[in-house]
Amino acid sequence: MPPGSVMTFGPHACATPAGFESEWLVTDGLGGYATGTVAGLRTRRYHALLVTPQRRVALAALDPLLRLPGGAEHRLAVHEWGSGALDPVGHHLLESFEIIDAVPRWRWRIGEYVLEREVAMAYGRNTVAVVHRLVAAPPGAQVRLTLGALCTWRDADAERFRDGPELVVGRTEDGGVLVEDGAYRLDGPGWVPGGEWYLDAYHREESARGLNPLEDLWFAGTFTATLRAGETLTVIARSDEIDAPAPDGPAVVGEARRRARKLVRQAAARGAADRRLVLAADQFVITRDGVPAVVAGYPWFGSYLRDTMTAYEGLFLHTGRAAEGRRLLQSHADLGARMRTEELGDADGPLWYVHAVERHVTRTGDDALGAELLPAIEAIVAAYTKGTRDGVTVDPLDGLLALDAEHAGLTWMNARLPRGPVTPRDGKPVELNALWANALGALAALRERCGRDASVVHTRRDAVRAQFVKRFRAPDGWLFDIVDAGPAPYPKGGSGVHDDSVLRPNQLLAFSLPYAPGADEPQLRDNVLRAVGEELLTPLGLRTLAPGEYGYAGVHRGGVVARDAAYHQGTVWPWWLGPYVDALCAAGRPVDALPAAVEAHLGECGLGSVSEIAESDAPHRPTGAPFSARSVAAVLHARVTIRQNCNLQISEKTKLAREARPRTRRNALR
Repeated sequence: MPPGSVMTFGPHACATPAGFESEWLVTDGLGGYATGTVAGLRTRRYHALLVTPQRRVALAALDPLLRLPGGAEHRLAVHEWGSGALDPVGHHLLESFEIIDAVPRWRWRIGEYVLEREVAMAYGRNTVAVVHRLVAAPPGAQVRLTLGALCTWRDADAERFRDGPELVVGRTEDGGVLVEDGAYRLDGPGWVPGGEWYLDAYHREESARGLNPLEDLWFAGTFTATLRAGETLTVIARSDEIDAPAPDGPAVVGEARRRARKLVRQAAARGAADRRLVLAADQFVITRDGVPAVVAGYPWFGSYLRDTMTAYEGLFLHTGRAAEGRRLLQSHADLGARMRTEELGDADGPLWYVHAVERHVTRTGDDALGAELLPAIEAIVAAYTKGTRDGVTVDPLDGLLALDAEHAGLTWMNARLPRGPVTPRDGKPVELNALWANALGALAALRERCGRDASVVHTRRDAVRAQFVKRFRAPDGWLFDIVDAGPAPYPKGGSGVHDDSVLRPNQLLAFSLPYAPGADEPQLRDNVLRAVGEELLTPLGLRTLAPGEYGYAGVHRGGVVARDAAYHQGTVWPWWLGPYVDALCAAGRPVDALPAAVEAHLGECGLGSVSEIAESDAPHRPTGAPFSARSVAAVLHARVTIRQNCNLQISEKTKLAREARPRTRRNALR
């Protein structure tokens, strides 16, 4: 297969539910995107050919109508309506869908005629090219292709209906089509204005999520061209540089493919899964105000500190993008000061930033960056010590970090209901304190790399590590999820301050991080890994709660309240595969079979990518955002770690085999 090729769907898959459930995504490097399903059905309010970096939905669809020489017309689009009708059903005419070098391609066949569509975005511009090519036709035959532009202009998380103002559609002097007073522009041949609402377009995925599934779309007009075999009709849609000439569509497609191949080479990606993951990682890395940033997931997430830094190693260091990562880390050098003056809404994000800086400096040998950011790391440690605006401070009795009740929902388990956090974690959460011990170890290491004395930091870190093991060791054999927790939300905990031994994956950080506080406790580590493997491990990641625990939720579906209630109460998160693999490797346990199911998942939902979450009960239906930065980064990291671990084991076995060989007579006489 070509580099970056994800997979190919045949005609049956395109016309069955798999074609409605599998989604493609192309991005512009700014936060804008185009996305939809293999079949072409818009199942989400977010599905569109142009969404801006500000998350405004613009061009919803281009509906192809193919007129053959004899006059027969074939509608190639597919839509679902509030009445329940599917009309038209052009997906029945698809002979294939594939993604090659990050560019999706559809082919419809009507007898001897084959029409192709490719969609690509210009990197660094919110511009999409939708290129149609008549791939095959009888000699001398020509067809007439018409594309109906269905438009809107709304927030991606909302809808627009006919009871509001009509969309304003005008023309430019050079023949372009301006929508909503120049909010975006369309360019293509043979424009004929339209002007009517298509009512009750239905999004089945929004209905499944308990949200309004309907919207109205404005039929703005049509583009038309006559084509012979090999000829193209291109429509360009863009929200920026609308006064400049439209780029050449096939050139945009070609450049997108060349860039994808360059990314694969830059990352030295080996197999097909690695190539797909490298290209998936690229979709999350954007530039905002000239600085690299990370989109947490598509199609609805923005950019958040915790997600960015949790995903940092996988997205940047395992893909050959350390230079971009360096600029990203530099852009957050003011974190320590901000922690004392503003609420970040994030209890542990700064600690993940410390981890990202340490990993970058250690893996790249960039001591200059370490020296530059050392004051930033020291400021973060000082901010936690004195107390942050997000309710985190050091308990002077044991040196551990404590989170107050007012901010109990600010760990990574941050789902909230109207009554408060679903999983309140006030007290001393285990992962927060594992990250704290790791941050102290990272600070000591950075000071030593910079030629600074680190004895005081080492002493403090050793004290925190000792208290961590003492306080978090639970009678069950694993670690408490929280110590000194507030009144328990479940009957199991009773009332008052207590230590919560509920089995969750959070404790893995005590053994997976570079300066893990449990690194010198092999028996404890083995107990934890045994419990996690038996109770939490699934093919797509780790459950957030063991099935036998009170409050366990085996499914993640229904309305907002039902989904949020299950979000961290059993629901599987693939990003935990990264820490799990690190902990297994630290224990010398086998890991090479772990990513197999995730590799298969790359062709299931968000094509070439990894879903945000999956249901806890088998068969572990993927749910949440179909494209997740943390999930992709974790799988990339796990694959690299497994490969390095296997190479190390092979090296050790080779060394032992050589040492075990009997010496020859000649060597024995020397």
